Amino acid sequence: MVALSVILFPPLLIAFLLIMERVEEPLRRPASPREVAAFLDTATPGEVDTLAHSGIRRALFRWRRRRGRRRTANPPVV
Repeated sequence: MVALSVILFPPLLIAFLLIMERVEEPLRRPASPREVAAFLDTATPGEVDTLAHSGIRRALFRWRRRRGRRRTANPPVV
């Protein structure tokens, strides 16, 4: 059992690190002026409250998550 955990631990750790890198990448991306303007035009009161209390990064994260969910829920009709 110990030998199996010794063999499996490094690949599992590397896989976890690669997954976390993909999760963190959008959080490190700086906000463009166009994106900030779009946020200010379409933000909900909760997102504006997050902006006031936690800063632009957290507020944009909530806004991007809401926009991504809306886009997948209602695909454009062509």
